[in-house]
Amino acid sequence: MKCRLVLLLVGLLLQQALLADQTLTAIPGRVIAPDFELVDTEGAMHRLSDYRGKTVIINFWTTWCPPCREEIPSMNRAWAELGDENVVMLGINMGEDEDTIFVFTADYPADFPLLLDRDGAVIAHWPVKGLPTTYVVAPDGTLAYRAIGGREWDEPAFMEQIRALAK
Repeated sequence: MKCRLVLLLVGLLLQQALLADQTLTAIPGRVIAPDFELVDTEGAMHRLSDYRGKTVIINFWTTWCPPCREEIPSMNRAWAELGDENVVMLGINMGEDEDTIFVFTADYPADFPLLLDRDGAVIAHWPVKGLPTTYVVAPDGTLAYRAIGGREWDEPAFMEQIRALAK
């Protein structure tokens, strides 16, 4: 039963990745992003509310997810370009430990903080429909954009949208 559930989840994730277009979907209304407090792989604590006043890119991912693996290099390039522009990028890993992530980052380095949601407490409060799912939080703490499935985060159109939000 557990194996079937995992296979179904993997199939759904791959389907979403194939169907995902290279856009950020605007989130209507002024929905406040759910706050969280998570430790990163270096042991530092991160609270979403500590980043109020900045644009925050939050990526939910796992090491076993092929689209997650594919988008990490572009996220790292985007982070290198946006890191000094009032933008924060956080990767929230779903249910894996530091050792697993350490091995993963040898092949897929990430210079932005990778946070650990070991028990799924954070994802339970966010409308994540598949992995990877990324949210862009506006400086006022509201959800601005969502992307389900992998993206090329250093694409000029994405960079423009994020920079416009960060102003």
